[in-house]
Amino acid sequence: MKRIVSKPLHYFILAAVLMWIKSYVAYKTEFNLGVSGVMQQMLLFINPVSSVLIFLGIGLFFKGKKAGAWILAGSFIMTLLLYSNVLYYRFFNDFVTLPTLLQTSNAGSMGGSIMDLLKAHDVFYFVDFIIYFFFFFSKKIDWHNEKVSVKNAVTILSLGFMVFSVNLTLAEIDRPQLLSRTFDRNYLVKYLGAYNYTMYDGVQTAQNSKQRAFASSNDLTNVVNFKNSHYAEPNSVYFGKAKGKNIIKIHLESFQSFLIDYKLNGQEVTPFLNSLAHGNDFTYFDNFFHQTGQGKTSDAELMMDNSLYGLPQGSAFVLKGSNTYQAAPAILDQKAGYTSAVLHGDYKTFWNRNEIYKQFGVDKFFDASYYNMTGENKINYGLKDKPFFKESVPMLQSLPQPFYAHLITLTNHFPFLLGNNEASIQPANTGDATVDRYFQTARYLDESLQSFFQELKASGLYDNSVIMIYGDHYGISENHNAAMEKIMGKEITPYENAQLQRVPLFIHVPGVKGGVNHTYGGEIDVVPTLLHLVGIDSKEFIQFGTDLFSKDHDDVVAFRNGNYVSPRYTLVDGTYYDSKTGQALKENNQMKAYKQKVAKELELSDQVLYGDLLRFHKLKDFQTVDPSKYMYGKEETETSAK
Repeated sequence: MKRIVSKPLHYFILAAVLMWIKSYVAYKTEFNLGVSGVMQQMLLFINPVSSVLIFLGIGLFFKGKKAGAWILAGSFIMTLLLYSNVLYYRFFNDFVTLPTLLQTSNAGSMGGSIMDLLKAHDVFYFVDFIIYFFFFFSKKIDWHNEKVSVKNAVTILSLGFMVFSVNLTLAEIDRPQLLSRTFDRNYLVKYLGAYNYTMYDGVQTAQNSKQRAFASSNDLTNVVNFKNSHYAEPNSVYFGKAKGKNIIKIHLESFQSFLIDYKLNGQEVTPFLNSLAHGNDFTYFDNFFHQTGQGKTSDAELMMDNSLYGLPQGSAFVLKGSNTYQAAPAILDQKAGYTSAVLHGDYKTFWNRNEIYKQFGVDKFFDASYYNMTGENKINYGLKDKPFFKESVPMLQSLPQPFYAHLITLTNHFPFLLGNNEASIQPANTGDATVDRYFQTARYLDESLQSFFQELKASGLYDNSVIMIYGDHYGISENHNAAMEKIMGKEITPYENAQLQRVPLFIHVPGVKGGVNHTYGGEIDVVPTLLHLVGIDSKEFIQFGTDLFSKDHDDVVAFRNGNYVSPRYTLVDGTYYDSKTGQALKENNQMKAYKQKVAKELELSDQVLYGDLLRFHKLKDFQTVDPSKYMYGKEETETSAK
């Protein structure tokens, strides 16, 4: 053994190899990371390497026993970090973040059950540290006479950075925009490892803290002034028509409006939604647009619950998950006694929902842990829509009324996969597999909605509920324009691409006659519309949208990149078009004014999120949400109740 570990470099190699092995074993046995395919398996195996080489390798630049002390201390810190995540994951099915460490309520939630989280095999996580400790204090290593050359130290450190670079490149190939969109902590650990994830989380936390620290109540003045001048009075015909009614909000994943009434090979793709669009039971907005950015689905949720735009880069759900919000769940609770719930066939950590929903004041989050996620029920990103809706009805019935429930579908999501036995329509024939399959999953979604409505009517919920159905963002990006030209039968110009950003919005209010509404609007407008329907005036809250039913509604729809569409004009990347004909136009004063208004609106919304400005907006009859009151996940909720 003395020959094996007799030099500081040997000591480093021993520590690095054992830390690597320990980390990989923890990834495989303790965490449910959803690893699939050779690429992800390989990345999981190599991702601890860069952290170990860099963090422990710094110690090789020290002289004498200080080098060993650094390696010993570094190993202890990495072990502590890894084991903390193991314990936290066993309870919360999530990874530790710096903000959660600062929230004493999370530690309190674990405190009563901490002994239950300990396992006999946990000694494994500390055996290697005992070995390092033994060699450090023994006389087997000559710390003073045997030194690591600067050249070797630099080589090891460079190797660490090279491994990280390769790791990140391969991760981006397998999951593009991994860091910019920050989908899920599970994804970051799976692709980059627990240690690199912690560094990333630290940088994000520091950046958020800096932005928040430099903000003050004075920054809110311009926001309030804009809000007051932009406010649209409610329409007396609709105001309060849904008072006391349940609200069931259905999120159609990746569903674009061109699917409504579209026929593929002579068959309607969405016959059920078509019937809603042409009936009198629903108001169908045929000029409703998504306004999402990089956050995609999470951006749609942010707007649909807060009337705030998503961020210009990344997802506010992740980057601003600890902000103060004036969200629809909290407003409906405090103003009208609503219970709120989100139902989704994916796990709670995706898009940081398990944290930001607490800031919104969501009472219950029925995530994948409440559903049967086994066998053929699951495909692609999570639970299929048909079993999702079927299993959701009893959950809706369990909620105290009136309730505000948000159901998020999954099957109609890129890459639009569906088994042949469940596809009831043939794919398109453009030669682009993504576009071709899109119609099959859209039909499946349509069928699942029809079955859900039958269940709602049988349960008695339909007659006492406002039902809102909306598309969250595009399903087919402009990368597939060549195939879409075959589908649409015309060239997809920049103007046409902007028009394709329409997503459906259906609203059913018991006792109110529907029909097609041609008002131009977007996701930012839904919260004030909804609040006015239930009889709550939105005027006191910071919201950037306006009531779609109001005569004063702002019909200039802003896109996240600064472009816009309106009944008269469309702006796409510096070129103006006639919204009816698509003809290019020269800029006039009205177009310029719209452009400036859109830029100002986006800028102010960004200021609200970056500076967490809503913490300064004190209201007499609305209390800031206390996130410590909420806990999500079936196992955690049951454990907490014991």
